[in-house]
Amino acid sequence: MTSGRSFYITTPIYYPSDVPHIGHGYTTVAVDTLARWHRQAGDDTWMLTGTDEHGQKMMRAASANGATPQEWVDKLVSQEWFPLLTTLDVANDDFIRTTQPRHEERVKQFVQAIYDRGYIYAGEFEALYCVGCEEFKTESEIVDGEGPFEGLKVCAIHSKPLELLQEKNYFFKLSEFQDKLLELYSSVPDFIRPDSARNEVVSFVKNGLKDLSISRSTFDWGITVPWDESHVIYVWVDALLNYATAVGYGSDASTGSAQATEFARRWPAYHVVGKDILRFHAVIWPAMLMAAGVEVPRGVFAHGWLLVGGEKMSKSKLTGIAPTEITDVFGSDAYRFYFLSAIPFGHDGSFSWEDLSARYQAELANGFGNLASRTTAMIDRYFEGIVPPAGEYTETDLGVQQKVADAAAAADAAIDRFRIDEAISSIWTIVDALNLYITENEPWALAKDESQRERLGTVLYTAAEGLRALAVLLSPVTPVATEKLWVALGADQALGRLQDQPIREAGTWGILPAGSSVSGLAPLFPRVEQTV
Repeated sequence: MTSGRSFYITTPIYYPSDVPHIGHGYTTVAVDTLARWHRQAGDDTWMLTGTDEHGQKMMRAASANGATPQEWVDKLVSQEWFPLLTTLDVANDDFIRTTQPRHEERVKQFVQAIYDRGYIYAGEFEALYCVGCEEFKTESEIVDGEGPFEGLKVCAIHSKPLELLQEKNYFFKLSEFQDKLLELYSSVPDFIRPDSARNEVVSFVKNGLKDLSISRSTFDWGITVPWDESHVIYVWVDALLNYATAVGYGSDASTGSAQATEFARRWPAYHVVGKDILRFHAVIWPAMLMAAGVEVPRGVFAHGWLLVGGEKMSKSKLTGIAPTEITDVFGSDAYRFYFLSAIPFGHDGSFSWEDLSARYQAELANGFGNLASRTTAMIDRYFEGIVPPAGEYTETDLGVQQKVADAAAAADAAIDRFRIDEAISSIWTIVDALNLYITENEPWALAKDESQRERLGTVLYTAAEGLRALAVLLSPVTPVATEKLWVALGADQALGRLQDQPIREAGTWGILPAGSSVSGLAPLFPRVEQTV
């Protein structure tokens, strides 16, 4: 049954001033998994990712590399950011770049709309600015420099000196939205998740909001302010708008244009972001939308940081690890599975090669992979590669069926809460239950006794049908391995494509028909030679 409701979900828009690291990959595969699940559930799903290409930091990086800003971003996006999606098997529906005309024109339209509605004014401004964050810093975010930066004020995140900027800018009346934002957070309790993120934002807004400088006049790499071409729009305002411009914001609904129809169909969105950019998405962005008379997002989910050696990964501190360093050894499925299951989604998590290697071996190779290999091998050996019909079910068999139904329902509920890690834990109870079931029912012993032929068929049908459910439930997480398993079970011939299987019905028993033709299955997760 398709629910037909819209499920529009976005990754943050990545700043491609440098190459992607595993933290970018983590966010992207999380959003991809949520999108794949909803797509397979029949929801009207759209996944957006993209790159944020304006701002002073980009201009400086380009200049340091002897290129124009446009040449520099074109090179980075084509050589580093597009390939990341292939490396991690991401099935996004759209990729927006903030230098695309479709974005630039609609950003001007939006900023003009809030200007016309009286929410923008001109003013003088002096404050400490971090080029790395592209953000003016409040006192709590400024620390005293150490070492070569002793005596200077530095950014708490980047540990780099701040610049004192003084210029005439245009300001957005953010301070006027304090009460409306607090009302939003209380009337929609899950607008910000998890609770720790929500509490942080609520207390930040309760402390009072300052108006936001939304233009810069000291450099020109950006979208010009429509009523004053000597200014460019502040990079964060430009960047946040991508979520709306990508699905057609700015087209007059009364004209019935395709873009207006698309915006009405898709908006509002769910945003998944790293917690360091939560305030932009949970405070500034909804306030901007309120000012323009546009519906606020459906929700903002802030995930934690990936820590390496106890420190947040950072390009400036050279602790970034390229995703290919993992996928070249373990494959994209292992990357996706590891980050989405090992870290409670919404909390910080530590990455280590040892942990990745141990989980790959225990859970993927020995747990799921071995279950698939031995089930298909036994059907091949004892039933000439044809899935046998089940005879009468015993209590034990019915217990497995109940486990599959419960796991599927629990996983769907967890996905609804954006807890991908809890969904995988629920699905994994099927892997453990089937491995135990095979051990206890000893099909290899049953095969030696002709009078147990029907029982042998029941045991192997139960294992095969359990694997059918696993293939469907795990396909949003590990698309490559589940596709191989699906084909090996003969399910593609009997039931059609894996991605077309309704995921909310995956726990229903008896979908794989007896008589399906099983083919040989190479190990889904081959042993990895230890070099770590």
